Amino acid sequence: MMTALRRGLLVLLAALPLLSHAAPSAHQVIQMTTDELLADLKTNKEQYRNDPAAFYDSLNEILGPVVDAEGISRSIMTVKYSRNASSEQMQRFQENFKRSLMQFYGNALLEYNNQQIRVLPPSGKQDDKRTSVGMEVVGRQGEVYPVSYTMVNEGEWRVRNVIINGINIGKLFRDQFADAMQRNGGDLDKTIDGWAEVVARAKDTEAGQQAAGDE
Repeated sequence: MMTALRRGLLVLLAALPLLSHAAPSAHQVIQMTTDELLADLKTNKEQYRNDPAAFYDSLNEILGPVVDAEGISRSIMTVKYSRNASSEQMQRFQENFKRSLMQFYGNALLEYNNQQIRVLPPSGKQDDKRTSVGMEVVGRQGEVYPVSYTMVNEGEWRVRNVIINGINIGKLFRDQFADAMQRNGGDLDKTIDGWAEVVARAKDTEAGQQAAGDE
């Protein structure tokens, strides 16, 4: 009996250090992910320039766990379209969305050239289910581009949306999805399968809005 009790106490004591470490906050998730991403990019940038597909795979490994792909996918589709989508269609769109998202940001990151990126400290009272994390990207000429991540906590903090320099990426994708559905005559499969082209147009739209904002 005493032997079993001692063993039980040893197991409890061994577990205490693990229990004392709280889950990372939303800001810590963004900071750690950013640090990991930039370290990987610094080490492998030349390889990635010659093999973008390898970069997209690496991005998926680093960003995949912290991006709420399912939540974002449903938000892009909106209830209007998602309520009539099968589970297979939702899964296919989620996979297409994740792949196109990595390409969308991967191409931009390959142009990254040691600009300063800083995650801003939390401000005000923080909600334990939904919050925003601010970031600033300082360009080569000292220009500052604000970034805001909408984070949701469903057991762990993950990214639900991003606003870059005033451009709401979630809304941009929603508008592009609705436009594609209209052009495709309401054909959900066609819109899902052509999502890469939709994202390419969204990127052009973003670039145009960025240029207009810089004037």
